[in-house]
Amino acid sequence: MQPITILSIIVIYFGILILISRLVSKKDSSNDTFFKANKNSKWYLVAFGMIGTALSGVTFISVPGEVGAASGAQFKYFQFILGNAIGFIVIAKVLLPLYYRLNLTSIYGYIESRLGYYSYKTSAMIFLISRTIGSAFRLYLVVIVLQRYVFDEFEFPFWATVLISLLLIFAYTYKGGLKTIIITDTLQTLFLVSSVFFTIYFICDSLDLSIPQAFDTVKNSGYSKIFFFEDFIGSKFHFVKQILGGMFVTIAMVGLDQDLMQKNLSCKNIGEAQKNMFTFTGIFVIINIFFLGVGALLYVYANKNGIDIPLKNGVPSTDLLFPEIAFKHLAIIPSVVFLLGLTAATFATTDSALTALTTSFCVDFLGMDKAENLAKTNNVRTRHLVHIGFSLLMFLVIIIFNVLNNDSVVSMIFKIASYTYGPLLGLYTFGLFMKNRAVKDKLVPFICIASPLITLFISMNSSMLFGNYVFDNELIIVNGLITFLLLLCISKKQPGLSTGA
Repeated sequence: MQPITILSIIVIYFGILILISRLVSKKDSSNDTFFKANKNSKWYLVAFGMIGTALSGVTFISVPGEVGAASGAQFKYFQFILGNAIGFIVIAKVLLPLYYRLNLTSIYGYIESRLGYYSYKTSAMIFLISRTIGSAFRLYLVVIVLQRYVFDEFEFPFWATVLISLLLIFAYTYKGGLKTIIITDTLQTLFLVSSVFFTIYFICDSLDLSIPQAFDTVKNSGYSKIFFFEDFIGSKFHFVKQILGGMFVTIAMVGLDQDLMQKNLSCKNIGEAQKNMFTFTGIFVIINIFFLGVGALLYVYANKNGIDIPLKNGVPSTDLLFPEIAFKHLAIIPSVVFLLGLTAATFATTDSALTALTTSFCVDFLGMDKAENLAKTNNVRTRHLVHIGFSLLMFLVIIIFNVLNNDSVVSMIFKIASYTYGPLLGLYTFGLFMKNRAVKDKLVPFICIASPLITLFISMNSSMLFGNYVFDNELIIVNGLITFLLLLCISKKQPGLSTGA
């Protein structure tokens, strides 16, 4: 596909999103609309739209690429997905009822009611840092693809590609916020899901395979091993590690994250919010099976046609295999399908993240939901400035990451999440299960700094400390446990303590 064709499709795509934003926010661009979508979202739209937010361009590109990576990952990621599913059920049954009982705009309001002011500010700050980094990494992946296959042709610098991408996202989110996101993410998820099935069809057609034959090809390809039970100590792919890691990463990155929870809290009541989560979980598991299938078929196609894994900074990058085949080896229609899917997956994640970051900062640090601040006339203007600020911060993170990183993006996202979200896991666990203990609130920020540092030390020295044990995503459990134990050390029994729940 020619670069000018790709660019034209992207312009039309964003034109549609901006038009939707204008229509949605035409009558109401208030903070209540931006933060909570007026608590009137339809659960089925939220459930479907959350697929695009949860998957992102990382799933679209990096997960298929990992299937044939030198590490021998194959379909091990599905073990992690099963852990995710368990985590989603815990969120629906434990955390959502808590958030609805407290009628929260920001979910970190629970920490304030349970542990105190400094704990509250710390948890909100952890979210802001974690989500900014994670969302920047996700956007980075699609920008790299656009830069390589479009903007390099026009000798356009990488930083300008990043800036334009963020400006386009800002253009359709800064007014309507969550209310706009609910609609646009539904549309983008439709593109994403459709592109997965069409991609499988087009690759099968190129390989002269029927769907049943494609299933057998994947099964016999050497890429389709799902369950890994060998070497619990030395292998990061072991089933137990992946299940536990997937479960706790999900609880932390979704259930304790303002982004996806903000959408759930926009439903009318807890019943609809739970219905949304259960529906979303089922679709999420099924879609990821197909993404792994796409990965196996891509490697079968690459082997048959002598296609090497593309290089990034002189190192083979499995993240680039899918776009390489889509743009350079398949026909125009499959290329368009891939482009729409990739764009939808990535921008559905980033637009939602910017909205959640703005909401958290405005509510948790500026107190815009407080009764004494609701009537202030400059609230909307301040919200716009915050939105711009987080867009620029994400821009800086992407530029730095581009210089430093050569790893698979999906690996980097979950690796960093183990350190940044671990303290949140510890804070909420302590709040929920130690209901008769109060902490020394002013010491909590120091604990949330110390815990990731201790976790990093343990990870770097795990071979010496635990007999060649290799950590993967279950490292977040260690981080959360350390936070919990340190909180226990600075707490004391306080009968009759109000839990806020």
